[in-house]
Amino acid sequence: MKNELILILDFGGQYNQLIARRVRECNVYSEVVPYNISLDKIKEKNPKGIIFTGGPASVFGEDSPKCDKEIFNLGVPILGICYGMQLMTYTLGGKVAHADKREYGTTNVTIDNNSLLFKEFGNTNGFLMSHTDYVEILPDGFKNIGSTPSCPNAAIENAEKKLYGIQFHPEVNNSVNGTQVIKNFLFNICKCSGDWIISSFVEDSVKKLKEKIGDKKALCALSGGVDSSVAAVLLNKAIGKNLTCIFLDHGLLRKNEGDEVEKIFKSQYDINLIRVNCKDRFLSKLSGVTDPERKRKIIGEEFIRVFEEEAKKIGAVDFLVQGTIYPDVIESGLGKSATIKSHHNVGGLPDYVDFKEIIEPLRDLFKDEVRKTGLELGIPENLVFRQPFPGPGLAIRVIGDITDDKLNILKDADYIFREEIANAGLHKSINQYFAVLTNLKSVGVMGDERTYDYTIALRAVETTDFMTGIWSKIPYEILEKVSSRIVNEVKHVNRVVYDITSKPPATIEWE
Repeated sequence: MKNELILILDFGGQYNQLIARRVRECNVYSEVVPYNISLDKIKEKNPKGIIFTGGPASVFGEDSPKCDKEIFNLGVPILGICYGMQLMTYTLGGKVAHADKREYGTTNVTIDNNSLLFKEFGNTNGFLMSHTDYVEILPDGFKNIGSTPSCPNAAIENAEKKLYGIQFHPEVNNSVNGTQVIKNFLFNICKCSGDWIISSFVEDSVKKLKEKIGDKKALCALSGGVDSSVAAVLLNKAIGKNLTCIFLDHGLLRKNEGDEVEKIFKSQYDINLIRVNCKDRFLSKLSGVTDPERKRKIIGEEFIRVFEEEAKKIGAVDFLVQGTIYPDVIESGLGKSATIKSHHNVGGLPDYVDFKEIIEPLRDLFKDEVRKTGLELGIPENLVFRQPFPGPGLAIRVIGDITDDKLNILKDADYIFREEIANAGLHKSINQYFAVLTNLKSVGVMGDERTYDYTIALRAVETTDFMTGIWSKIPYEILEKVSSRIVNEVKHVNRVVYDITSKPPATIEWE
C-alpha cells in the first residue's frame, strides 16, 4: 500500500463512516481514528491530510471532545466538517455561538469558487446542513468562502496554512456535488495522487498477515457468506496450510447451503475445511429464547465454544479469524456510536475466548469493498455477489422462539423468493432480499376450509454501504408470483406481506 493516507478524526458524528467511504471512492486510502490520537501517532502515520468529522457535542461543553491544539501546527492540510469546523474555530481563537434556530436539511450555500475547495463549482450549491451552533467570528488569518441566509459563515479557509472548515456535510447523498468538495480537498489541497486501489489493500494485508502469523496456526470462522469467504481466501493466500477453516452447520443456514459451502471450498480451493454438524446443540441452547439480542449473544458464545473444541482437536491454534466488516463494528456500538444490534462476531463475543488473538482482516472495509477484494483474490463472481447472510443465520429471521419446524417453513419460503428474484434477473440490482417468518398467525381460507397459519414477510433492499438503504420496488407481478408459490407450496403459511420500510428508520434485518 502507498504511504498516501488521509486521517479521519472521529468526533462521534453519525456520518463518519461515510466520510471514509467517500475518500476511498476517490482512490485515496483513509483511516478513522479517535479524536484524541496523540501527535506522535499522527506524525508516525504521516498523513497527506486530516479530516475532522461532525459530532453531536457543543464545543462549549466541559466533556466535549477536543484534539491537541498543536495539530494545527503540523503543516498538514485539515478539513473540519460541522463540529469539526466549530472546534477548529474555537481552538484557534474564533467565536462559536448558539444559533437561534437549528438549520437542518438541504440548503443552498453561496460559495466563493475562487477557493481551491470549491474550484469549478457554481456560485450556489445545495448541501445538507445539520447544526445548532455556528461560527460567529472567524479566527485570525481565516476568511469566509461560503454562506447561507441563516449561517453567515458556512465555509471558511486559511489558505496559507491549508485549514478549511465547512458547516455542511459533503459526505451524504443529499449534498449536491458533495463528493467534489472532498475531491478538491484531496487533490487540490492535499495533493494526493489517488492511486490506492483494492489490489493495494490485498497486497498490504497479505504482507501484514504473513508477518503477524508467521508459521503459527489460524482458525477461520467460515459461514459461507461473502465476508467470511473473502477473509478465508485472503488468509489462505497469506499462510496457506497453516489455516484451517471451521464451517459450523448449526441448522440456521438457508436451504441446501451447508452442502453448497462444503462443495465450493473443498473442490475449488485447496483449503483445510472441517464441517461441524451441530444443529441440535444450537437449537437446544436457543430453545424458548425470543429476545433477538439474547439470540445473538447465545449464538456468539456457542460459536466460540465450538471453535475452541475443534481447535483442541487439531492442536495449538493461536489466532481466530472472523469476517467482521465495518458496518458490523459501527452497529455494534464499538467506539462512540450507539448500539443498534450486537453482531455475533463483534459485540456478541463472550468475555473469555481461548485464543491468543482474534484477527479481522476486513474490519475496516464496507461491503462493496469486500466484494472488490473478493474479485481481486480470484473468487468467482457468483460467490462474491452472493446474498449477504447474517452471522446468527435464520435465528434472527424467525421472529420469536425457534423450532426445527419453523426453520423448515422459513427455508422453503426464502428459497422460493430468492429463486423468483433470480429468474426475473433482479438478483444483482437488489442488494439484499430474504424472507422472514413472523410470529403472527392469521385466519385464511384454503380449499374451502378455515386456516390459522403463519405470515411470511418479504424484505428487499437496495444499498451500497449497508449503513443506509431503500426498499426495492419489485414489480407487482413478481411479488404476486412469489406470494402465490409460497402459500401454495409451503405448509402452514397462508399470508405473505412485503416490507416497504427503508433504513433508517428500520434496520435491514428484522432482528
